[in-house]
Amino acid sequence: MSQTITDFTVATIEGKEKDLKDYLGNVVLIVNVASYCGFTSQYKGLEALNQKYQDQGLRILGFPCNDYGAQEPKSNPEILKFCQTKYGVTFELFDKVHAVGSQQHPLYERLTQATDNKADVGWNFEKFLINKKGEVVERFKSGVAPESPELVSAIERELKK
Repeated sequence: MSQTITDFTVATIEGKEKDLKDYLGNVVLIVNVASYCGFTSQYKGLEALNQKYQDQGLRILGFPCNDYGAQEPKSNPEILKFCQTKYGVTFELFDKVHAVGSQQHPLYERLTQATDNKADVGWNFEKFLINKKGEVVERFKSGVAPESPELVSAIERELKK
């Protein structure tokens, strides 16, 4: 099985198709997000990463997910408004997905199978770091904050390559 994300097309939060191969040459951080989670305040840190590193080639892709405790019941327009008004999010948001279960989005199947830890995504705000070739290089659990040294150093390492 391919270890890259480049053969997927996903829907943006506005409903437009987006080819993930368009991100080749960039470092990508994929995060499943939710509006009513104990980790929701990580939106602030994700946006700070976006502001700090986007000019160097970091792209943050947020995928709303309602799989964990029904913590993302909102519609796409409501999610977008919440993220922009409460956290000033400017990074890209996508259509709501299932990160686990029988309706798991194929992207999330690929993400989980491409790392040494092949376990299901455990909760909202789990992070997958993708290198410039579209390969999954690291996985970070929900409790790893966007500003944590381990995540920041991994991003900086990939951006330098």
